[in-house]
Amino acid sequence: MPTSLDTAYIGRFAPSPTGPLHFGSLLAAIASYLQARTANGQWLLRIEDIDPPREQAGADKLILDTLESYGFEWDGPVTYQSHFHEHHAASIAKLIASGVAYRCCCSRRDLARVARGPLGAIYPGTCRNGCESSNVAIRVRTHNDPVTFTDRLQGPQSMRLESESGDFVIRRRDGLVAYHLAVVQDDAEQGITEVVRGIDLLNTTPRHIHLQSLLDIPTPSYVHIPVAENAEGQKLSKLTGAAAISATRAGTTLVAALAALGQSTYKELCKESLQEIWAWALAHWQLSALERQENIAPQHYC
Repeated sequence: MPTSLDTAYIGRFAPSPTGPLHFGSLLAAIASYLQARTANGQWLLRIEDIDPPREQAGADKLILDTLESYGFEWDGPVTYQSHFHEHHAASIAKLIASGVAYRCCCSRRDLARVARGPLGAIYPGTCRNGCESSNVAIRVRTHNDPVTFTDRLQGPQSMRLESESGDFVIRRRDGLVAYHLAVVQDDAEQGITEVVRGIDLLNTTPRHIHLQSLLDIPTPSYVHIPVAENAEGQKLSKLTGAAAISATRAGTTLVAALAALGQSTYKELCKESLQEIWAWALAHWQLSALERQENIAPQHYC
């Protein structure tokens, strides 16, 4: 299996344009940014616009404007995942040609009664030997050898994909590329050496490592940070009605986010300028403060 390249650090933040940035998104942006900057590395910004039915018009500009108002500085131009469509299609064709991906006719209704695992329905391999319909998804074959990795925060991880997940979709029935294939391909194209994202994506990582192995591309290191929750204990997200972060209270919100990330902030920091808050954050960033945590309770700091 390919391993991480011994190169300069390159990190990224890759929001989807399905709405404005909320507090949970901000935590991922800050953690990935500080990981990159404290390693004297690059921090890239990629808009993951591969699911048009879920996207909101103008959300990408709103995200960029909000990041700027919080003092984030990214390296190079902003990239859009949809611009890599030809690369995604080439990778899917390569996997089909090598026999490790295949056409699947199964609908969600067909899978409603199959066994469930940590990632939902465990695909039983129904279409592995052929599928005649023209309305198909593309799935990648899995195996039952453990896929293992060590997350820098969550420790050793292992999953047997065939029995715990089953073969998974890399191109949807509507023709859109699936997140798993796109994110693996794009991280490789951009030379990402470390992926910092929410722990809600921890269980998808074995799928990504499996694809990296099949496509013969390097596996970056992974950091899965705790996710922020609302008062009902639900992950903050657009689906749970997470409010957009304020562009006019960037300093106090930034300090609150640093505190939520376990950093030893102090009340007076809320009164400092954005530049001074970032300088403090860069000088004091401790990823280890988040070790083995899974969630962050809502809080008011400043």
